[in-house]
Amino acid sequence: MNIAVGLSGGIAAYKVPELIRLLKNAGHEVRCAATAHALQFVGVATLETVSQNPLYTDLFASGGTEHIRLRDWADLLIVAPATANIIGKMASGIADDALSTLLLAMPTNRVVLAPAMNSQMWMHPAVQRNIATLRSWDVQIVGPCEGALACGSSGIGRMAEPADIAAAIASSDAPLAGQHWLVTAGPTYERIDAVRYIGNYSSGKMGYALAEALAEAGAEVVLVSGPTALTTHHPRIVCHRVESAQQMHTIATREFPQCQGAILAAAVADYRPEQCAPNKLKKQGTEGLTLHLVQNPDILATLGQMKTDSQTLVGFALETDNELANAQAKLTRKNLDYIVLNSLRDPGAGFSVDTNKVLLLGRTGRCLDLPLQSKREVARQIVATIALPNAPKP
Repeated sequence: MNIAVGLSGGIAAYKVPELIRLLKNAGHEVRCAATAHALQFVGVATLETVSQNPLYTDLFASGGTEHIRLRDWADLLIVAPATANIIGKMASGIADDALSTLLLAMPTNRVVLAPAMNSQMWMHPAVQRNIATLRSWDVQIVGPCEGALACGSSGIGRMAEPADIAAAIASSDAPLAGQHWLVTAGPTYERIDAVRYIGNYSSGKMGYALAEALAEAGAEVVLVSGPTALTTHHPRIVCHRVESAQQMHTIATREFPQCQGAILAAAVADYRPEQCAPNKLKKQGTEGLTLHLVQNPDILATLGQMKTDSQTLVGFALETDNELANAQAKLTRKNLDYIVLNSLRDPGAGFSVDTNKVLLLGRTGRCLDLPLQSKREVARQIVATIALPNAPKP
């Protein structure tokens, strides 16, 4: 395959020669394009040596049509690192240098972006809007990952490692390649005051396992995670960390329209305190404390109302009694395609543990009855049933 590698101006550009080496070793032909700012981090001689081809960095090279020649030559364009600036240019149709002009000439379904930037920049509404736009154009987004950042802080925004980017390219023929999925995981915390909250025992392990299983099958995954100690480093998973049900609702409803499907595994609090005290509440004599709770937005029901015929929506039901009847009612009431039934009466299943025992229900009845096993294996079998092309239909 002929692969063009585009570099924009981020410190992660120093890793790109290793990416080029991996692509060359895999048998691909590689040519590079770079912005002027990218060349502040890696030199022309380095890129031309490892790619064994001239570097395209002059917009007016070859009479100003080099971007068309490179587009016609390349089967794929990988932009690594993809800064907020180049992402914004692509989403807005701006072409004012060699790389942005090449991006405008390239079919969007032949573009792969490996974002890299500070966490606050990545989470900025403008960047998230641009990413959503590019996903809707079938641009593949690899990363970013969580980890140490150039500014000295740690968080999401680190460029996926060269080996992971190369692996994502190699698996582009995976069964879910080109698809986008949304997953929610973990608990939500609803603040009472500055130090207390209403929460639950969810660890997020099932949701994270589902996100990993979807990514392993080739999908690009938006993971919306409540408070949990878990991390994920898969290059096709973008993790948004939230605290409250309202925050999770905002991101889920924003991302769902661009997705082929969603699996909502988070244990979302049904209620929150009407008011959150800015300071720690002190005991007042011997009297008790009365909290007035208000209902949180129902994320699953909202997505059920938004869902189109081409989308798949999967919910979870964690029950303690009348399990099957409650799950079937929830599936119908919230317009789901599938529901995963957990019973807290099953030893080894439910919150915090590494194993699970579930019943997957579709619109017409039972689809999959999984015995107690690891959550990772449960996740793989759920994904195989609901998302893969030859899976049984509900």
